[in-house]
Amino acid sequence: MKRLYKMVLLASASVLLTSSCSSYLDIVPDERAQEDDVVKDKNKNWDYMYSCYAYLPNPANTQSLDLLTGDEVITAFEHERWAAFPKGTYNSTDPVISYWNTFFQGIRQCYMMQRKINEMQVDEDTKKDYRGQIDFLLAYYHYLLVRCYGPVILVKSLPDVNTKVEDYASRTPLDECVQWIADKFDEAAKNLPATREQRRVGLATSTAAKGLKAQLLLLAASPLFNGEAEFLKDLKNPDGKLLMPQAKDPQKWIKAKDALKEAIAAAEAAGHSLYTKTGQFVSLNKFPKNAQQRTLRYNILDWTGEANPEVIFADTRGEGWYDLAGKSSPKGEGGSGWNGVAPTWNMLNRFYTKNGLPWDEDPEFKDQSKLELVTVDATQSEEAMPGKQTIKFNLGREPRFYAWIGFQGGYYEILNKDKSNPAFPKTYLANGEEGNVLLDFTKNGNQGRGNRNNNYSPTGYLNKKGVYPEEGVGKGGVDFTLKHHPWPVLRLADLYLAYAEACVEAGDNATALTYLNKVRVRAGIPTAEESWKLAGVTSFSQAKLRQIVRQERQVEFYLENQNFWDMRRWLQAEKYFGVKAQGMNIQATTIADFAHLTEVPFERAFGKHNYLLPIPVADVNRNGNLVNNPGY
Repeated sequence: MKRLYKMVLLASASVLLTSSCSSYLDIVPDERAQEDDVVKDKNKNWDYMYSCYAYLPNPANTQSLDLLTGDEVITAFEHERWAAFPKGTYNSTDPVISYWNTFFQGIRQCYMMQRKINEMQVDEDTKKDYRGQIDFLLAYYHYLLVRCYGPVILVKSLPDVNTKVEDYASRTPLDECVQWIADKFDEAAKNLPATREQRRVGLATSTAAKGLKAQLLLLAASPLFNGEAEFLKDLKNPDGKLLMPQAKDPQKWIKAKDALKEAIAAAEAAGHSLYTKTGQFVSLNKFPKNAQQRTLRYNILDWTGEANPEVIFADTRGEGWYDLAGKSSPKGEGGSGWNGVAPTWNMLNRFYTKNGLPWDEDPEFKDQSKLELVTVDATQSEEAMPGKQTIKFNLGREPRFYAWIGFQGGYYEILNKDKSNPAFPKTYLANGEEGNVLLDFTKNGNQGRGNRNNNYSPTGYLNKKGVYPEEGVGKGGVDFTLKHHPWPVLRLADLYLAYAEACVEAGDNATALTYLNKVRVRAGIPTAEESWKLAGVTSFSQAKLRQIVRQERQVEFYLENQNFWDMRRWLQAEKYFGVKAQGMNIQATTIADFAHLTEVPFERAFGKHNYLLPIPVADVNRNGNLVNNPGY
C-alpha cells in the first residue's frame, strides 16, 4: 500500500503524458515518443496505469469540493478557498473548485493508456486487469462529471485533434449518459478481480465497479435527476435537444434497487462486512473505554494488519497537515491543535437519542428542554465528566454521537505527544488520565475562543470523526504518524442504506427495514421497529420510512463527503444549506450564558442554480455547441 501511496502522489505531481492546456482536446506534440518509451518497461507500465487515477479528487483533503461544504459543520477556516461553496460565492467565471477539465483530462489519459495496452511487455492477465481498470476509470470519471454537472459530454473514444470547431461535441441527454456509464462499469467488472491485496488498495475491483454503478443508478432515480426538478426541465442544447427527464420515472428506482442488490451480494461474497472490532489500540490509548464507541470511532480508521473489511473502494493519498484530523484536534498549549471543525445544531439534531429516535419524537426526551443545564452524575460517566455541567441535549444520546462529537463537559480521546512540554495540562484531562481530554468551550475554557480570530469552534462543539485517539497533540502541532489511512469512497454500510432507500421508493418496506437495521444495530441502537414502537408507531408509511432512512444516512455518513451530494439529489439543499448555522454562545464566560442557542455569523447562501455546478465559461465560449447550467 505504501508503494501505491507514492505512485499516486507522484502521478499527481507530474502526470505522465498529459497536456498542460485547459482543454481535454489538446495534445502534447512529443507524446508519441514518450508513449513508445513507456510500453517497453514493466515498471513504467504500472506508472502509466497509476497516472490514470491521478485526476480523481482527494476526498480526505479539506480543500476539496464536498467535505466541509454541506451543513454538517461550520469551521473557523472561512477564509479558505473552499468556503466559497457554502457561501454561494462562485460562478462560471470563477468556479473556485472545478473538476470539469480535470475529469476530462483523466478521461483522455485513460484512452491514451488504453491504446497502448496491447504493446506493453506484460502477461495477458495483467493486460486484462489494465483494460478493466481503464473501463472502470472511464465510467467513474463520467459518473463524477454527471454528479457535478448533470448531462455532460460523453467521450467514447480518444478525441480527434483535427475536429473542426463547429463540430465540437455538445452535452448528451442525462438518461443516455447514465446508461453508457452503467454499461461501462459492467464492462469493467468482467475484467477486474473482486478484491485487491492490501498494498494495492485503491485500485479498481469488480466489487467497486458494481457498487459505483449502483450509486450512479440511485443518483439517476433521485428527485434532482428524475424529472422532479422543474427548474432543470428547460435545459437544452443549442439545437433544441432537451437534456433532462421531463417526468418522474418510478422504474428508475427499480433499476437502482436491482443494481444495489447485486452490488451487496458481490461485496459480501468478496468478504466485505460491517466493521465490528472493539479492542483495537487499547495499549496505546485506552480511551474511549466503551466498546461500542471505540468500534464507531475506528470504523473508517482501522487498516492495521489487514484491509478494513467494510471499505469497498478507497482513496489512498491520505490527509495533509491542515486536513480533517489536524483541524479537528483539540487545542493544546503552545499553539498545537487547530480546534476548528464544529458540528452545527442541524447536524447534532440528526443524531438519535439512546432509544434510536430523534430527540423531538422520543417520548422520553421530547418534552424536555434541550438547553437546560444539568450536572452529570456517575451513571453518565461514559457520556461526560461526572460533576461537570452540560446541557441536557448532550446526555442520553446514541453511541455515534459520543464517538464522533466533542461537547461541553464531554471528552476528546487523544494523546499528548510531548510529555516534556504537555499539550494537555492536568486541568485538561478527565480524572487526570492521559489520553482523555475534558472539553470546555466557554470563552476562557481550554477549548474556548479566547480572543482568537482562528482555531476555535464556532458552535461550542468539536468533531472527533476521522481522528485517531492515539494520535498526539503537542507544542509542535499534531502528530501524523498514523494519519495515512485510506479514505473510504464506498463502504458496505453505504450500499445497505442506499438499498434501503431504493426499497422504500419501490414500495418494499420490509426489505428496506432489514438493511436499515443492519446499520442501526452495528451503531448500538435498537431496530427501527423497536425504536418507533416506543413512539407509538407500529407500521411505516412510505413517507415516514423515507424520512427515517434519510436521517440514518445523514448520521452514518457524517463528514464522509456525502451530505453535499445527498441534500442536492433529494432537493433538500435550499432548505438546509441556505441558512446560517447555529450553536452555543461561545462568547460566554460562564456555563449559564454559554447554554443559549446562537446564530453563527458566517454567511450561507443556496439557490436553485447551486444544485448543479457551473461549467467554466472559457469552455462554453470555446465550444459553441456547449450550453451552461441554468443560472450561469
